Formats: sequence, C-alpha cells, structure tokens
Amino acid sequence: MIESLHIENLGVIEAADLQLSPGLTALTGETGAGKTMVLTSLGLLLGQRAEAAVVRTGSERALVEGEFIISPSSRAAARAAEAGAELDDDLLLASRTVPATGRSRAHLGGRAVPSTVLADVGARLVSVHGQADQLRLRSASAQRAALDGLGGPSHAALCRRYAEAYQVRTAAAAALEQWHAGAEARRAEAEDLRRWLGRLEELAPEPGEDAALTVEAERLDHAEDLRRAAATARTALAGDEEAGTGDVPDVTALIAAADRALSHVADVDPALTALAARLHRLGIVSADLAGELAEYLASLDADPARLAWVQDRRGELARACREIGGPDTRLDDVDALLAWGEAAAARLDELEGPHGAAADLSAALASAEDELSALASELSAARRLLAERLQDAVNAELAGLEMKEARLVVDLQPRDEPGPTGAETVALLLVSHPGAPALPLGKGASGGELSRIMLALEVVLADAAAGGAEQGEPAAESMHHRRTLIFDEIDAGVGGRAAREIGRRLARLARRHQVVVVTHLAQVAAWADTQLVVLKERTTGDAQFPDTPPDYEPDRPAVRTRVVTVTGTSRIRELARMLSGHEDSEAALRHAAELIDEAHVAQSQS
Repeated sequence: MIESLHIENLGVIEAADLQLSPGLTALTGETGAGKTMVLTSLGLLLGQRAEAAVVRTGSERALVEGEFIISPSSRAAARAAEAGAELDDDLLLASRTVPATGRSRAHLGGRAVPSTVLADVGARLVSVHGQADQLRLRSASAQRAALDGLGGPSHAALCRRYAEAYQVRTAAAAALEQWHAGAEARRAEAEDLRRWLGRLEELAPEPGEDAALTVEAERLDHAEDLRRAAATARTALAGDEEAGTGDVPDVTALIAAADRALSHVADVDPALTALAARLHRLGIVSADLAGELAEYLASLDADPARLAWVQDRRGELARACREIGGPDTRLDDVDALLAWGEAAAARLDELEGPHGAAADLSAALASAEDELSALASELSAARRLLAERLQDAVNAELAGLEMKEARLVVDLQPRDEPGPTGAETVALLLVSHPGAPALPLGKGASGGELSRIMLALEVVLADAAAGGAEQGEPAAESMHHRRTLIFDEIDAGVGGRAAREIGRRLARLARRHQVVVVTHLAQVAAWADTQLVVLKERTTGDAQFPDTPPDYEPDRPAVRTRVVTVTGTSRIRELARMLSGHEDSEAALRHAAELIDEAHVAQSQS
C-alpha cells in the first residue's frame, strides 16, 4: 500500500505532502484546484509517460516521491530486487523527476531504474480505475482473472493444474512433431551410414595396417640401398662366401683367432680369464649378427609390383579416412576408421532397430491430451458456476450504484481447441438497459459507469476473499499485502442516494484494501477514514476554517495549490461546501455532520 506522497512543482501544485489512510482516503476540492495533478503524481510513480508540460511554470523540474509498504516476500519486492532496489525493512521508496527540458529520471529503493521497472512494480501494488485508466478492465486477461478470482485458492489451484497440463501437452506435441520432422533427416543419415559401412566392409582394413604399409613402402622404395648396406656389413662380419677366398679378413674370423689365443692361458691369470670370457661372447654376438644379416638379405624383396600394390593400398586407406563419415568427421588413421565403424554400426542399429520412439511419443501425447481434456471440462464447469455467481453478485451491487437497469453478463465462448488458460474465452459484457444488446464494457459503458462496475467487481471479489478466509483459506489483511485501488470520477452523474451506496461500498472494500477515491460528492467523502482537500492558497481575504491550517481558504482567488488533511470541524465545513457550495450554511453543516455520523454508525455495525 502507499503510505505517503511528496509532490513538488507539479502542475498547479507547488508543494504537497499526502499521508494516505490504510483504509479509505477521499480526495476532494474545488474543480480546477489540482486533484488531477495528484493522480498524475501517482501515475508518474507507476511508470506512466512523463511530459514536460506537467512541470510548474517557472520551475526547473517536478518531483514526486512515494513510500510503499510491501511484503519483502512479495512478487513486487522480488521485481524491485531484480532491478537492484533495496527495501528498508518493509518500506520501498520510489521517486520520479521530470525536468522542464530533457528526460525524466526514476529511482526505486535508492537505485536509478527505467520507468518500465516502476510500471512493473506498480502494477503489482496499485490499480487505477478512472476515466482514462479502464484499459485493464477491458482486457480479456483481466476479465478472465476477475472471474477466476471469485473462486478463491481452490479454483486458483485448478487453474494452475490446467496450466501445467497444457504445458505438458504442448511439450508432448512438440516432441512428436520434432520426431516426425526429423524422420527425413534420420533416413538420410541411415543411408549415408549404410553406404560408408559398406565401403568400409569392402576395404576390410586391419588394425595398424596403414602404419605397417608405410614401413614396407619405405623398405621397398630403398631396397637396393638396403641390400648393399646389409651385404657389406655381413661381409665385414663373416667374409664373402661367394668369393671363395679367405684373403680378406673378417670380424668373425679375427675374433675366433683372438679367442683361440687366449684360451690356452686364460686359467693362468684371473684378469685374463675375464677378458677371454668377454671375447668369447663377442664372437657369439658377431656370428649371430652375421646370420641375421644373411636372413635379412634373403627376405629383402625388391619387387616393383609389390611396391606399386603397397602404394595403391596406402592411397585407398588414406581416401577412406578422409571421405568416410562426411566432411565433419576427422579420422587420422586406420585405427580411428575402425573405431568410427563400430560407432556407426551402433548408430545405424539405433536408427533402424525396433526402438518404438514414435509409438512412445504418440502415447505420451494421447495421455497428455486426455489429462488436459479432463481438466478443461472441470475448469469450464467451475467457470460456469462462477459466472452465475459473478453476474448475480455484481448486478446486485449495480442496483445500488445508480445502474439499476444495467446488467453484467459473463460470456463464456468455447474455443476451437483448449488454450493456455482454458477451453473458453471469458468476456464481461454490459446490457445498459432492458432490450439493449450485450456490448463489451469499453463500448457499453461510460468512464464513470466503468468505474462503478469495477467497484462492484472489486467489492464482490473482496467479499469472496473474506468468505474464503472465514473457511480457513489464506487471507491478506496486513498492511504488507494491501493492494491500493484508486477510483476517479466514480460518482459522475449520480445522485445523493447512489453516492451513499458508492461510499458504503468503498468503505467495505477498504476493509481489505487501501482505497483512494477522487470525489465531488460529500455523500462519498463522508465514508472516508482520511479526507485530503486539494485547495488553492489565496492572496486576499480572511475566511478560514477554525482548525484548518492558514493556507485553507476556499473562498479566495487561487495563486497556488496545496493539499491538507481535514478533520473535525474543518472536515464538516469541507463536506458542507461540497453539499451546498457554502461552508457556512447551517443546513449544510448539519447535513454534513449527519453524513459523517451515519457513516460511522453504519461501519460500526458492519
């Protein structure tokens, strides 16, 4: 709720401080005194567009500051926190500065914020019902919310279950559609996999084959050089058998001669014995090397045909690594190619195997649609009952608000298929008089009538909430949870009796919400817990109310406008002025006092 407002240099208001009642606050004053500017200040705090024209003539800027009492756990507090605002316990400070030239600035909880943040937070705290602010009532979502709000927490839970079921159905339908949409892509993927796996099967590579072929290709490509080097080494070790001569000494023969020379004296000296053993082992190693070199020479193949085949095979394997799997697949060698083949075979089995994905998705969708259909029927039946209750209750209220011939009609139209909020649209229509067609509220009612219809709706919903609280359902009665409802021009075109009923209903509504009403009728203002008077400060004249601040002088030409709280005698004189135009009329003063007494008695008995 709004605890206070501070206004500077806004239109005709030079400076004003307003302390609003937690219950019903009436804002009164002469026509042209500046009541509209008070509503404008509230609009600025609620994020409405700022016009430089609202700045008081001769001033550099206009300033509006407000203090909101909110619950730290509320959605409004959460939205403010998202914007970086800080709460002082349960107090949220908001301000809006409008310069004579340039852009306006908004602050929330000590942090500069866009005006849209003020609008987001304000929408959760304040509802304005006036000549220019009835778009909320005209929106389909607000009308559906008004109907659903009559059902209390149990109906709200049903609405949530339906919304969740709708989301589940939507997700199931999207999953099945996505599966069908991907059928062609899966078919193409399977075709590619079959083609690549068939090529891999024909190629039949062995693990590590490409590395082995690389080694073989190197050997075949340098066969003569390898043969020459191996033959020379063998000859050096074991001699040239083909030459048939022993003239050229070889390593094996020389080591054998050295071994024989030491063998006769090896036992004489232990040091020589160790050397003889090492020399003997060297002879064995050299003989083994000579034999292995001979085997290598025997195995060395210099066949050009084999070399050509090896090079062709290496090319096939390299092309397979580049092409199989597509351009997005990188295969560095044959081992990676074989690993890809195993994964591709598993994926092909997944795509073509009996996995039943389509059947599972179809079954999930059918189950979700059954659940949604059942909840849609339950919600529709509940809304039909609520529609009858809302019509009867609002029409009963309208009868006492000078709209006896008017009748509210709650029109429920079935949708072609269930939507996110139900299987029907909700429209509030107004029959202005018997025989007249039922028209949307925006077309069938004036601004004042819309305000009264909204008052009737708010009263009915508040009474329903109170009834729910009596049955153990949660109620929001603390100041933290009080929503602020502002009614402007609600008494347009009504007489005294209807005005009393408007005041009575505003007072009823104020038991559960903070209510601010801008009124010209004393019969409405008399029901207020707090009455604020928008008045003009004068430059000449003497008349003042006995216990009113010196600036309250209703009979004298205006120079500037201020806002004061009137109580006691001052309030009676203000109500008398509203009744007769003369605050000194004895009859008007008696009537004003009677109105206040009547309101006090009625509220004490309710």
